[in-house]
Amino acid sequence: MGAVVLVHGIWNEEPGMSPEEAAREKAADAAKRLREGLDAARLPHLAVPPLVMAYYAHQLTDGHRPDAQSSEDDGLDGLSPGQAAEALEWLRAAGAEDPEDSQAAFLAPVRWALGRLVAQRARNASPGARQQLTELLSRLVVATVRDLDAYTSRPGRRRLVRETVATAIRDSGARVVVAHSLGSVVAYETLHAHPDLEVDLLLTLGSPLGLPAMLRKLEPEPVDLRGARPPGVRHWVNIADVGDLVAVPPRLGDAFPVDLHHTTDIGLFDPHTLGGYLSDGLTAAALASRLDGS
Repeated sequence: MGAVVLVHGIWNEEPGMSPEEAAREKAADAAKRLREGLDAARLPHLAVPPLVMAYYAHQLTDGHRPDAQSSEDDGLDGLSPGQAAEALEWLRAAGAEDPEDSQAAFLAPVRWALGRLVAQRARNASPGARQQLTELLSRLVVATVRDLDAYTSRPGRRRLVRETVATAIRDSGARVVVAHSLGSVVAYETLHAHPDLEVDLLLTLGSPLGLPAMLRKLEPEPVDLRGARPPGVRHWVNIADVGDLVAVPPRLGDAFPVDLHHTTDIGLFDPHTLGGYLSDGLTAAALASRLDGS
């Protein structure tokens, strides 16, 4: 059974560990969640394949906290005016209503749009649950916007991250790549930058590739808002949770040549984690044919 390379997304920096230790620990955690997914898909006979985590979170930091990968405690106050504008554009794409006062301070429209989005998604939830969801989605917005900026804003850093992922694929001999969140952007660009890498299955989970701000920054740049398929990818499957605020639009705006799009429902308060996706039976089913050697 061949190895599977995982490319992580936001919230994965482990400052107290070496990159090798972090990669091993995260791969072990992912193996447990994928086991849950295989059981949920009624595929208990399938073994979890060797998982290799392409760990790059430390390469987004340059050793300085302002550029470090966002933590789960970061709130909207951490956004710059430019990042706030991108966040507002994103929330509108997710279906949030326009702010009442477009002339307000730069963070006020973001808070308004996020509040309206929570009201739409949690109509029947208690006030406490709505507040919890607001805080969760606030952190998710900040982490995604900041980490996309950290990855795309410096060419040298971008190349280094892509080399890390390419090395993980090449050294493991993996023919399956599972890329989550920001990792789907990294994997997409890596496979374009290294056309010698041949992948039987690219599985993207909770991908922000279709976000307007991402389409403007991608390498290679989309032509007429259409992204090209990485040359070495034989089959591409995309899965998005119906409530995943990062996976907007869920079908990547139909801007990429994906073979199959699926939606799932992991839950209101766990719509974006890699573990949540791996423990979902739909993800396990998408991997099943590659896990049994067929």
